[in-house]
Amino acid sequence: MSLKVPKANNLQLFKDGYKHIQGLEDAVLRNIQAVAELSDLVRTSFGPNGRNKLIINHLGKLFVTSDAATIIREIEVVHPAAKLLVMASQSQESEMGDATNLVLILAGELLKVSENLLIMGLHPSEVTQGYEMACKKALEELETLSTSSLPSPITHSALTAALKPAIASKQYGNEDILASLVAEAALIVMPANPKNFNVDNVRVVKIMGGSLAGSRVVRGMVFNREPEGVVKRVTGAKVVVFTSGLDVAQTETKGTVLLHNAEEMLNFTSGEEKHMEMIFKEIADTGVKVIIAGSTVGELALHYLDRLGIAVLKVLSKFELRRLCRVVNATPLARMGAPTPEEAGFIDVLEVTEIGGDRVTVLRQLADGEEGSGAPVRGEKTRTATVVLRGATTNALDDLERAVDDGTSVLKALLRDARLVPGAGAAELELARRVEAYGSALKGLNQHAVKRFATALEVVPRTLAENALGGAEGNEVLSRLWAAHQETGGAGVGVDVDAERGGEGTLDAAQAGILDSLAAKAWAIRNATEAAVSVLAQARRGPKIPQQSGNWDED
Repeated sequence: MSLKVPKANNLQLFKDGYKHIQGLEDAVLRNIQAVAELSDLVRTSFGPNGRNKLIINHLGKLFVTSDAATIIREIEVVHPAAKLLVMASQSQESEMGDATNLVLILAGELLKVSENLLIMGLHPSEVTQGYEMACKKALEELETLSTSSLPSPITHSALTAALKPAIASKQYGNEDILASLVAEAALIVMPANPKNFNVDNVRVVKIMGGSLAGSRVVRGMVFNREPEGVVKRVTGAKVVVFTSGLDVAQTETKGTVLLHNAEEMLNFTSGEEKHMEMIFKEIADTGVKVIIAGSTVGELALHYLDRLGIAVLKVLSKFELRRLCRVVNATPLARMGAPTPEEAGFIDVLEVTEIGGDRVTVLRQLADGEEGSGAPVRGEKTRTATVVLRGATTNALDDLERAVDDGTSVLKALLRDARLVPGAGAAELELARRVEAYGSALKGLNQHAVKRFATALEVVPRTLAENALGGAEGNEVLSRLWAAHQETGGAGVGVDVDAERGGEGTLDAAQAGILDSLAAKAWAIRNATEAAVSVLAQARRGPKIPQQSGNWDED
């Protein structure tokens, strides 16, 4: 007689609503379709002639931009395979600050061209193997394409020329002004060792009104508010920074005070007033002429500070307060009291100026040797620059700010690795040609994936040409590029986005000054390949329910 163990009915391992999908048709091809949709979404925003997208996020905020990093951050992608691409693009943004769109487009194209291979019967593992081999070869060849690098010591003109292509992809037509502003700000804050360049030292302040031509760079920091008291201008002054407010201390619990006569009433607050006056007198005696408050400034405190001729500026953001401490070389204090010589900072000029009808406070450190330049309290003068942007609308100013941020990020990447490669799709097409030749020499099934990788690299010049000249003309330009790259010395020929319809549509990118960071391009190819390989490796999505086994006797 056999022992029968009762089986649990409707065994459920996971919560309701989960899906189990496996197999080529259901899992891999569906993932490729989802990724292709995301890639096509940002593809029309690629390059100088990329179209702007109008996005309204979940909070109802409006964005008008062609910046891929902003687009994918604000649209909520829920598909798990497409999320892999989003993460690869975000990794590129945090590491290099540029070529985020290249990651999305290239990864999407790699998956699109792999679809035919999978339908023909190749296993996803063979395709991923071929892609990894092709990526390795492409990165090796990319090292040989470097035509120039940033000169040392770095000059304003060299920096402007290197930044123009990156900024032109976001703000085509304004790249000359913006590249010059970013280069000027970068040279102000450039440390002795350029590799230690900190992008946080270049700030942006947006002031509505006027035009971009009215934008300028200010050495130091700009705040969109006036000082609290009557003192509006100070030169060569000691500075103390308080993270707390300047006001009478409040008790934690409520109390009741019984006053018997008028004299008691008059003397009631005099103790507090005398104590506060004594504190500010001690601060003034140390030579402090500027106080930065991190919170509210009381009326009584303001009265004493005005009498002592001390300027007071209220800065409510703790991030701004931290940057300001770096500018004035001061230590933030949590208590209200006289600072020690080590805790006090120094500022050359604090002044109120008017920019486009808005009155702003400028804290400026003068250059060494400039008239009025004083010696700091300790150490060297910190270097911080603010790019004051002018524009007609909030959206235009936001887009200009994104272009400046991208410019500073590209600059940081260039200072780490100064090598430059031809832009305008020239480097990608040359890599496609060399990877194609490498694939033809291989044996086995991997060669098909390597050749498809080369085909996918063509997407960069093709997209640039399509966005600038239209679809039909784009194919013509691509054919001319292939012909140019087959000739000796044609490795630097790229797409001319300014060409008239019916024209050649090609130019020598290096001679035209269109150069991209080698490091940013290498990271983009690596990230795009990793994202595509991860999607292809997803043979199944979601957990599978274990099958119920039969009776013990049947084993």
